[in-house]
Parts: sequence; structure tokens; C-alpha cells
Amino acid sequence: MLNPFGSKSGLIVRSAKPFNAEPPLGQLISDYITPQSAFYVRSHGEVPRLDASTHRLRVTGRVQQPLELSMEALRQEFPWRRVNAVMQCAGNRRGDLLQVAPVAGDPWSAGAIGNAEWGGVALADVLRAAGTEDGAELHVAFNSLDDCEANGERFRFGVSIPMAKAMAPEVLLALEMNGETLAPQHGFPLRAVVPGFAGVRSAKWLAEVSVQDRPSDAEPQARDYKLFPPQVREETADWEKGLTINDMPLNAAICDPEPFADLRTGTVTLRGWAVATARQVARVDVSTDGGRNWGQAELQHDSAAPWSWTLWTMQVDLPPGEHELVVRAWDSAGQTQPALPDDTWNWKGYLNAAWHRVRVRVV
Repeated sequence: MLNPFGSKSGLIVRSAKPFNAEPPLGQLISDYITPQSAFYVRSHGEVPRLDASTHRLRVTGRVQQPLELSMEALRQEFPWRRVNAVMQCAGNRRGDLLQVAPVAGDPWSAGAIGNAEWGGVALADVLRAAGTEDGAELHVAFNSLDDCEANGERFRFGVSIPMAKAMAPEVLLALEMNGETLAPQHGFPLRAVVPGFAGVRSAKWLAEVSVQDRPSDAEPQARDYKLFPPQVREETADWEKGLTINDMPLNAAICDPEPFADLRTGTVTLRGWAVATARQVARVDVSTDGGRNWGQAELQHDSAAPWSWTLWTMQVDLPPGEHELVVRAWDSAGQTQPALPDDTWNWKGYLNAAWHRVRVRVV
């Protein structure tokens, strides 16, 4: 099919307007670095059509010297940096929560995630050039050019991150992805990249960075992307009390074979991904009998890229019959994932990190 950007795509469309789509899971892990063409797309509104030669980034708020920077100025006036990092939607694996009870949002499988090499300049360098104030109580807001609609209101996309994260060396103002110019659906000509945080914090089509004493009051920050207890519903939610989603949890998924696949008896190679925020994935366990017995997978990780993902593989012998494959990860602090999606169900369908289960049949 043709996607809204005029090119053929093998992505699984979860929403046509705004366009949200993820790759088939086998395609997702075919490379350690996810190509732009296979990277999930999460849009909150229409994709703006921007001209890199005229686009400007404004740096405003609590700074000594407000700036207005062209894309060329960003490239020429600041050190160029590359960061290999995962980006993941806070609703990744929401489809599993739907098996417990209805939730809001697109029914993502385990493909609303990707690992890319981002190229750009450190947000911290730009903020220092503007003479930013320093303080743990400050926030850095990202204001973008995509027009969005929610709850009957139209607004420009905006989010924010704490100042401490904004000054971290891995946080970029990115102009490239995998050595290529950003595609329109991935934020051309400029986006934020905030490794370890939910993808929503990595604002696309970035127009303004504002240093301020409070989080952004834009809809995506103030009335979305918050975690609530299971007893809370939309009509009873107090947005001031919701837990703002920044850091993403330890998680893992089986990408090959696909759910309900018919396999031939004998040795089967299982493959998937695992991620841990600000820690390392230390171990990945795989079960072929629903979690009663476990074996350890082989891990592929770039030790020089702490914000990237871990790919795992494991060969198993499966006799004829039906099997429930299960995966769970452990991090360097010895922590692991909850067993069931029931344990973390929430009406927004965020942060599902339960054991990932795939049923297959061997013939």
C-alpha cells in the first residue's frame, strides 16, 4: 500500500489519521540499526511540510541571550555528535493490555520501537550558548509545528523534559538518522532525541526550545502520557496526580516466530529485542512451555552504545504440538519484568512490560 508520504511501505497501519504504523516484527530485528523505512511512525497530527533552508530554531525563556538558529548554523557552529539510541512509544505492546480490558490508544504490537544512529548537536551545547539558567527545578520545553487535535480542541504539539536530562550529553537536536537526512515522518528538518525517555519527549518538527520554571502546559504534556492506577478511568482521572512518563521500563519481546505461526518440528531459532533504561540488559530468559522452564538466550549488544537495544537469539527443539513461547529480561540491578499484563493494566494502555508470550504450532 501507499503511505501518506508517497512511498511503498510494509508497515502495519494502526491509525490512518494521524498516521501511526509499525513494522512486522521479523523485519524490525533484521538489522541492529533500524532503517528509516522500517522505523515505526507515531504522529499526533498532520505532517508539516517544511523547508530546511528557511526553517529556524528559536531558543527562548530563561536564557541570557535568546537565539534564532538556521539548520546550517546548527551544523556549523556546534560540535557534531552521533548517538546510537532506541526510541520507543510509551504505548508499545498496548495490544497485550487489550487482552485484559479495553484501553485507549492505538493497538500497538511490539514494533513501536527502533534503534537508530542519530546525528545532530547536543541540546546542552545550544542551551549553554544561549546562557541558560541552571537549576534542578527548571524544565526545557519543545514546541513543534505539527497541528494536533484532541478532546475537540486543536493545538500545536508540545512537551518538556527536566533540565537535568536536557543537559545530559546524549540528548540531541537531530538533523540526521542513520547518516541520512530525516524523512518527513521522522521529523524533518529537526527533532529532539531524548534517549531512555518515552518517544513522545523526542519532539519532531521542532521550532522552539524554551527554558522555563514549569513543565509544558501543552496537551501532550499536561493531559496525556501519564500513568494511573488500575482503578482510575478517563472520567475520574486527575491529571495533576498522574505519573508523568519519562523513563521507559525494562522490556523484551519475541519477534520471530510470529504469533500463531505453523512451524516444522526440529530446531527453531527464536529472536527478539530487549531494552533497559540507564542500565544494561544482563540476561534474557526464554521458555517454550509457558514459563515453567527457562533457558538463556545469546545477546548482541554494542557496549559503546549504552542507550541502544539488545538483540537476542536462542535455538530450541520443539516437538509437534502447540507451544507458548515466553521471554523476560533481567537488568544489571537484578530486576525483571512482571509476569502478566494484568499486573500493570491502566486505562491509557501505557508501559506494558509484562512477559511477552507467543503461541505457535509445530507440525
